Amino acid sequence: MDDKNTVALPQATTVAYGAHPSQFIDVYTPEGAGPHPVVVLIHGGFWRLPWGRDLMHGLAADLLGRGFAVVNVEYRRLAEDGGGWPGTCEDVVAALRTIAALADDEELGLDLSRVGLVGHSAGGHLALWATKYAPLPVRVVVSQAGVVDLRSAARERLDRNAEGRLPAAVEFVGGEAGDADFDAAYALASPIELLPLGPAVHQLVLHGDVDNRVPFQQSLDYVAAAHAAGDSVELAVFTGMGHFEVIDAAHESWLRAVEELTRRLGA
Repeated sequence: MDDKNTVALPQATTVAYGAHPSQFIDVYTPEGAGPHPVVVLIHGGFWRLPWGRDLMHGLAADLLGRGFAVVNVEYRRLAEDGGGWPGTCEDVVAALRTIAALADDEELGLDLSRVGLVGHSAGGHLALWATKYAPLPVRVVVSQAGVVDLRSAARERLDRNAEGRLPAAVEFVGGEAGDADFDAAYALASPIELLPLGPAVHQLVLHGDVDNRVPFQQSLDYVAAAHAAGDSVELAVFTGMGHFEVIDAAHESWLRAVEELTRRLGA
C-alpha cells in the first residue's frame, strides 16, 4: 500500500453521527456553484484498526476536482467498542442518515437526489450492505474488490495472520460460518444474502483477477447472484490487477468507476 493518505485536501466539514470518536464523516465541497452530486466513500482494511478513512483521500481529491461533493465515512472497527456486527454496519447507515439531514445546508450545497456509494474491500461490503437500508436514494454503488460473501470469507480464512488472530469475517460476525448459532448473523450481514437491492440502484463491481487479499471469485459469485435476483449490476474485471490498485486515482479501474459515477450522477 502506498502513501495515498498524504494527498492534500481542503478543510473538511466534520460531522459526528454518534458519541464514539470513530463515528463521524468528513464532508468536502468542490469549487463552483452547487448543488453538487454526492459520492460517499467507505474505506477498507478488513474492518480492522489501524486502517481508516485516509485510505480514500486520493479518490476524494480526484472526485472534488471533477465537481463531486465527497463524504468520507469513518466507522467503529474491530477492537473498538461496538465495532463488528451489527455496530459497524449500523454506523454506515447512521452516517447516511446524517448526510440526509444536511440537505438544507446551503453552504455545503449537496444534491441528495444524486448520491453514489463507493467502498473498497471491507468498505465494499459496507457500501452494498448500507445501500439495502439507505435512508436516502442511492443511484449507484461501486464495490472495489469488496468482501461480498462473508460465509466464503470466513471459510477461506481471509486476513488471518501469523499472530493467530481470527479470520476477519469470523471476528466481524462473532463466530464461525459453520456454527448454527451464527447462521442468522451471516445471513443478515452478508451482501450476497441480501439481494436484490432493487432496480433503482445500479451496481458496479470492480475486481482484479490476481487479487491476493479478497479472491476474485467473491465478485464473480456476487454478480451472478445479483443478476439472478434481477438487479442492475455490472462486473468490470481488470487483468493482472491486485487488491490496492482500485484506490489509486490514476489507475484504469478508478477511471472506470468515475465513468459510471458521472453517467449516473452527473457532475
